[in-house]
Amino acid sequence: MQLLTAIKSRKLTPEQLFMVSVLAVNGGNYLYNLILGRLLGPTAFADAAVLITFLLVLSFVAMTFQLVTAKFSVLFENELFKNFIAKVYQQAVVVGIGLGILIIVFASQLQTIFNTSTSTMFIIFGCGVPLYFLMSVNRGAFQGKKAFKSLSITYQAEMLSRLVITLGLILLFNIQSSAVIAIGILLSFVFGLFPFKMKQISFKKPVALDAKYSKQIKNFFLLTAFYELTQIIINNSDILLVKHYFESYEAGLYASLALIGRIVYFIAWMFVMLLLPAVVELKKEGKETASVLFKYVGYIGAISALIVITCLLFPELIINILFGEQYIAMAPLLWKYAIATSMFAISNIFAYYYLSLDKYVPVIISGVFGMLQMVLVIFFHDSLEQVVHMQIIAMLLLLVIQLAFFVMDSKKK
Repeated sequence: MQLLTAIKSRKLTPEQLFMVSVLAVNGGNYLYNLILGRLLGPTAFADAAVLITFLLVLSFVAMTFQLVTAKFSVLFENELFKNFIAKVYQQAVVVGIGLGILIIVFASQLQTIFNTSTSTMFIIFGCGVPLYFLMSVNRGAFQGKKAFKSLSITYQAEMLSRLVITLGLILLFNIQSSAVIAIGILLSFVFGLFPFKMKQISFKKPVALDAKYSKQIKNFFLLTAFYELTQIIINNSDILLVKHYFESYEAGLYASLALIGRIVYFIAWMFVMLLLPAVVELKKEGKETASVLFKYVGYIGAISALIVITCLLFPELIINILFGEQYIAMAPLLWKYAIATSMFAISNIFAYYYLSLDKYVPVIISGVFGMLQMVLVIFFHDSLEQVVHMQIIAMLLLLVIQLAFFVMDSKKK
């Protein structure tokens, strides 16, 4: 209601402007996926879904650098911040180049594992990986300094360029190759770099940080990296495993189901972007932080309930509008998948909250249940319905354990 009131009065705070921007970006990314699904059909869309999933995996890996940059951009100032940001950029470039080379070298093996039509798409994608890491550090600095206008521009530029370039190539030249989608993704990383502060990048050896700061950064980086790994497993392992175990047609159907059901998670991500700097700043000032958690859990809970009920009442209408009749077989599973992603989204808010407070137990809990979800799908995949049921079981257990930890932690305080 506050956001709607602000929009009507045309007086948006930077945080509200960012929320509107994120909704627009998520809407644009959804449109991108929906149009690809309609243009390509289930079989060809299965290849596109692999690339999109790789993009999500990359975003989670790079998110480690973004969150570390965001947190310490709040805590560090002046020369300390300059030395810190220069060092993070250097490390991001090294990791990005290394990961990109690995993807390019093993492109043929990736084609075999995921049953794709070509390995070229992985080679093109690998070339863009270093750019994505640079972009993530840049965004982390904007996020930590609460420069939400600049942060919004980087996300908008990435989304719009990918949408326009990819669909332009497909429609103008009638090329439906997965390599075209990879080119669109690569070029979107270039546009997503802007606005970019070149002066923050230095390839000279930065001044060494104090031992206490280095240890603090290292611990948070490792903790965040582990948690982002659990995010990759929970968020993407099902699509990749379905692509491995099922025929391309069924994998394409499942990709459409996952895309619709995950709308809860993408909305929750918007609140996570606001949660982390807010909690870190409150902790720095010695103030209580639980009220921020309750606010965002309430938002996600209400949105999740609305989406699940809508998917339960109108599954065929939703799928028909978004993807078309050729995907209608997934209608009975839509509300079930939405339940799984809703529980994951709420659990995620708790985990990021404790991550902001340097508490690692919820991160380990997420890791355990992320592995459990993957193991359950590996052993129980007789049908797409069974795959969804395994995810519901894993995410229900994850949410219950996260809530139990919060209650126990609150009692200790």
